[in-house]
Order: sequence, then structure tokens, then C-alpha cells
Amino acid sequence: MVAVKSANKIPLLYTLVKVLTLFVFVFVIYGLTSCSDDDANKPSQTPIPWVKTTQVHFDNQSTLELSGVVRARFETPVAFQLNGRIAARHINAGQRVVKGQALFDLDTRDLKQSIRAAEADLAAAQTALATVTADVVRDRQLVAENFVSRQALERTELVEREARTRLDAARARLQQAINALNYADLRAEEAGVLIEVNGEPSQVVTFGQAIAVLARDGEREIEVFFPESIQPRQTGSVRLADGSLHALKLRESAGAANPTSRTWRARYRITQADHALSLGEVVRTRFTKGVGASNTIKIPLGALDERGEGVRIWQLLDNQAQPLSAQIIALDNEYAWVTADLSEGSHIIALGVNQLKPGMAVQALTP
Repeated sequence: MVAVKSANKIPLLYTLVKVLTLFVFVFVIYGLTSCSDDDANKPSQTPIPWVKTTQVHFDNQSTLELSGVVRARFETPVAFQLNGRIAARHINAGQRVVKGQALFDLDTRDLKQSIRAAEADLAAAQTALATVTADVVRDRQLVAENFVSRQALERTELVEREARTRLDAARARLQQAINALNYADLRAEEAGVLIEVNGEPSQVVTFGQAIAVLARDGEREIEVFFPESIQPRQTGSVRLADGSLHALKLRESAGAANPTSRTWRARYRITQADHALSLGEVVRTRFTKGVGASNTIKIPLGALDERGEGVRIWQLLDNQAQPLSAQIIALDNEYAWVTADLSEGSHIIALGVNQLKPGMAVQALTP
């Protein structure tokens, strides 16, 4: 009797499981259908891109800012006037020296021997002259007594003149030897600062070889290197470390661009010369130049669009991008000067113009 009851329960459980499975399946299908209907009813939206804008201002001044270095007006190479070996060095780079201060000494042993040789030549020339002078005196007496001819006396007088010339040459050589000994003691010609020293003891140097550079005290200048495409400008300004602004005036510029750095070297004089400047100090210089007419617009380079025929810029009107044709007047590393049909205060798109289309909806970034 118990076995019959258990057998009746199994079909009942099986039927219950099938009903639950069918119910879950219907629920899932209904949920998916509802989601699909909701997605179909939602309107499709395209995101509006954000753009960076800038306001238009008329500006026909091209500004160039470059780093400059404070240099002395006179930077004199220091060199010996003769060949030799350096025996002593008395100074170091960056040291201030006064006029007449000893800088280097050469080995003077050979120079002293040259003086002795010149003195010996001078003594020999003096002796030779004394001898021939005595001969002239004697021949004159003999001519007066008709013991020798006039021609013999003239030959003796010629020998005397030659001996005097040789004596003068010996004296000059002795003076040269003395001067050479003095040149072995190299001293500062003017007061200043040694900005470079490369001579060392025991180094053999030649005549005129620079072994130091002396920046003389006095006037200071600003040395600036311009890019190859920009000629040095006649005037400018410099802002010093204390914040003061001083006018600059071009004193000289290189005749050609440096073949290695492809830059133009220029030296500028500070018109207000009462300011003390440190040699080697790095300063910021500023140069301006008029570009185009008064209605020229200065814009970032990123605002130029050259995809079509000619150059365009994009104006922002009612949150839409509208193209305008433009004409480039000048360019530098960051800005372009153009002319376009724009009024003062208009807004143009400064970045991302290569993605724009006429009438395209955009949103301006809040500065």
C-alpha cells in the first residue's frame, strides 16, 4: 500500500517542474521584448563636439622673444707675441684682473741666450767700426802727404759706412732680444674679467695663439642669436632680473648665418648704460615688427584650415561652425597674421578645425 502511494507522487513532481520551467521561459521572453520596445522608442542622438575658441582682435605687430646673454663690449684674446713653452700660470678663469697684472710666464732660457748672442754681435760690430775708423784717419793723413791715392781713401770710407750699418743692425737685434724677453712676461692690457683660460704650464704655444679671453670692464652688450629665417631687428627691449625694462639698439650683426647652427648673431647696446649687468647673465629680449595693415588679425596656427582650395578659418555663429576664406600675411612658430571678413570681438575656432564641416553644430569650451 505504501509503494503505490510513492509511485503516484513521482508523476506529480515531474508535472510541477515542467510548469515552473515554462513559466520562467515566458517571463524571460516577455522581458527581452519589453527592452527591445523601449530601445526602439528612444530617439537616436549624435554627441555635439566641444571646441576651443578665441576672440578676434586686430593686431599687426609681430613679436619675437629670444634669450640673450650679457657680454662685454670688448672681449680680447690674450696671446704671447712669440713662440715658447709656458713656465707659469698666475690666473684662473672667472678671476678679475687689473691693468698690468701678470697672467703667464714663458721659459726664458733661450731668450736670455739670444740676448747674450746679440750683445756679442754688438761688441764685434763696435770693434770692427773702431778699426775701420782708425784706417780712415790714417788714410786721410797719407792722402795729404801723397802716400796713397784718393781712391784708396774712398774705399776705406765705404768700409767705415758699412761697419756703422752693421753696428746699427747689431743694436736693433739686441733690442729685439730684450723685447722678446719682456714679451715672455704676459700681463693684462686692461682691467677686466678672464672669461676663458686654456693655457697650462709646460704647454708649447705659438705666436698669436689665444690662451685666454679678457672681458674688459666698461660697456656691456646683449648677444642674441636669431633664427636663420629672421634678420636681426634694429631695436628691441630687454627685461632684466629685477623686472626693469630697457631699450636695445643693434650695434652689429653677422654678415652671414652660422653654417652649423643656422642662426644670425647680433650684438645689442643697452641705451640706459647705468645698470650693472653680470657677465654671462641670461636675459629675455623682445623684438616687435609691423605686419600688414591695421585690420590684420593675429590668430593661433591651429585655427588655420588648408584642406580646401586656399586657407580658411572657422567662425562660431549660433553654436555652428561656418568657414571663412583668409589670406596669410605672416607666420611664426605660434601665430599667423591673416586678413579675413571678421569684425573685432568675433569668435573663431582655434583647435580641431580639420574635423569641421560647414554648419556643423559645436559647443564652445568655457575658458
